[in-house]
Amino acid sequence: MKLPLFWKRQSPNSIDPVCDMEVTTKNPAGGSWKYKGTTYTFCAPGCKIAFQKEPDSYISGNKKIEM
Repeated sequence: MKLPLFWKRQSPNSIDPVCDMEVTTKNPAGGSWKYKGTTYTFCAPGCKIAFQKEPDSYISGNKKIEM
């Protein structure tokens, strides 16, 4: 039985649009970037840089980086 006072609530996670890795939304290792009103989070700075160069390609799913 979990007692509400003693268990930590997990922060929501999101998916890095570049490599499809799960990323902690609260404090993403690669930072975040807002594009067309949506905030994207990244697993590493390299994924953020790649996304900033071609955001529409990653959003559409036409481009992905294999990890």
